[in-house]
Amino acid sequence: MRRYGGPVLLCLVGAAALRITLFGDLYLRYVQAALRPYLIASGIALILLGVTTAVLRTRTHTDPEDDENAPEEPEEPEEGVHGHHHGPAGPRIAWLLTLPALALLLFPPPALGSYSAGREAAQRAAQGVGTFPALPAGNPVELTLAAFSSRAIYDSGRSLTGRTVRMTGFVTHGADDGTWYLTRLMVTCCAADATTSKVEIRGEDAPPTDTWVTVTGTWRPKGKLGSDAAWPPVLDAGSLKTVRQPSDPYETR
Repeated sequence: MRRYGGPVLLCLVGAAALRITLFGDLYLRYVQAALRPYLIASGIALILLGVTTAVLRTRTHTDPEDDENAPEEPEEPEEGVHGHHHGPAGPRIAWLLTLPALALLLFPPPALGSYSAGREAAQRAAQGVGTFPALPAGNPVELTLAAFSSRAIYDSGRSLTGRTVRMTGFVTHGADDGTWYLTRLMVTCCAADATTSKVEIRGEDAPPTDTWVTVTGTWRPKGKLGSDAAWPPVLDAGSLKTVRQPSDPYETR
């Protein structure tokens, strides 16, 4: 059975890739939508490779000429002689590699949330103070958290003044003083490079951590532009509504 460990692992990983791409939007928890075709192609390729390898190993094992001409395998040392045991297909512990593949296939992990946001909370890209393009007409203006934060911290034209904005994200909590934040993770390629955008919300009681909400409100200026004192920006909430987590939980650059 151990000779089929490699093919089985290839098929499991391929099946997991197809499970999260062909039968829903689970792949959006890990990568951007543009990478879906590559995941599908990779999943198919891994399954084909696993099946082909298994067939070739079966034929090799059942070929009588190969059995007659094959050199005798040396006797395996008793366990304890070298402290570990390797079979003809490699160490038995290699089967543990199937566990992550089975976990992804059967129990896909959730999207990154408050724990990841907390680890990245102090990281942000300094863009430099300057003017930003005018916001669309009408209130409320739909903005990403990244766009709101950039304008609040770096816009010398103060384009957020007097405007009502609406943003969606998940809840993270600050210190024990009741401070809470509307938070969103931003990815460039995949979840591994995620960075955090967050906005302090005032005027509404904090929902539970990781709850997804849509908040409508107005910007409250804070600190000197471009300084650490301006971050995180503050929103005076006028309304708050609990919503379902979007199929794509990340903002993109």
